[in-house]
Amino acid sequence: MRRMVAETRVAPAQLMLPAFVAEGIDGPREITTLPGQYQHTTESIKKLAEQCVETGIGGIDLFGVPTRKDEIGSEAWNPEGILNKGIEAVRDAVGDDLVICADTCLDEFTDHGHCGALRPDGTVDNDATLPLYAEMAVSQARAGAHMVSPSGMMDGQIAVIRDALDAEGFTDVSILAYSAKYASAFFGPFRGAVNSSLKGDRKAYQQDPANRREGLRETLLDLAEGADLVMVKPASHYLDVLSDVAEISQVPVAAYQVSGEYAMLEAAAANGWIDRQRCIVESLTSIARAGADVILSYWAVEAAGWLR
Repeated sequence: MRRMVAETRVAPAQLMLPAFVAEGIDGPREITTLPGQYQHTTESIKKLAEQCVETGIGGIDLFGVPTRKDEIGSEAWNPEGILNKGIEAVRDAVGDDLVICADTCLDEFTDHGHCGALRPDGTVDNDATLPLYAEMAVSQARAGAHMVSPSGMMDGQIAVIRDALDAEGFTDVSILAYSAKYASAFFGPFRGAVNSSLKGDRKAYQQDPANRREGLRETLLDLAEGADLVMVKPASHYLDVLSDVAEISQVPVAAYQVSGEYAMLEAAAANGWIDRQRCIVESLTSIARAGADVILSYWAVEAAGWLR
């Protein structure tokens, strides 16, 4: 009876799996900060993508882990760079059977770990970063991405990327905008997953966790610039913002269940303090209940089996 009259339902097709493809490894390597998740080679990422298709989830979001970094993150748009090679590998393996999304940000590729080019004083130069994002997005489209996802929170990034993609003929490549991305402590385990070089924080360009209305304002700006989907990140501790965004958005709304959310539940489950499966499904349901059409989750593949 509960199942029949449930107001909120989570379907595998609305789940997207964040995944990591790394340079310089010869097989999948477990991420210590995200137990059960792996850095993949370009070969093992194909098998993961095929598994995603088999379970019926909607998409995969690829992050690159390079061995070479520099001040502006130039490996990000290198056709032979690890992220673009990973996109090519996944597209070769599954074609159009899975939405292939690529993270469009420089933080994994810069030697300072920030999301853009730096000024001499060490602060991020918003306007100097925009053409780098455009070049990265176009390279990802050429590699086979169906969707690019600018996550750097630079002002104007959506409009610049849309113009660049259209100019190169990639009018069908969608933009998933990280619209309300907060300077959250819950991102911590992710930095181990991508071998982050960050020193300091990103408070100058990510949002203050105390600000609810700002999340809505940033979303409206991205919508005006042509975002095809908008995202709230993190998910579970920002359900109020997610609800606000879902209320006004005329495009699909995504939410990212981030590494800290994953790690906390996994740690509690490992200690026998919670019912792991019930808590995972409940967390996904709460995100959908708040208004998410798409949920990025490290449990996407596993949860899809339960949800089916």
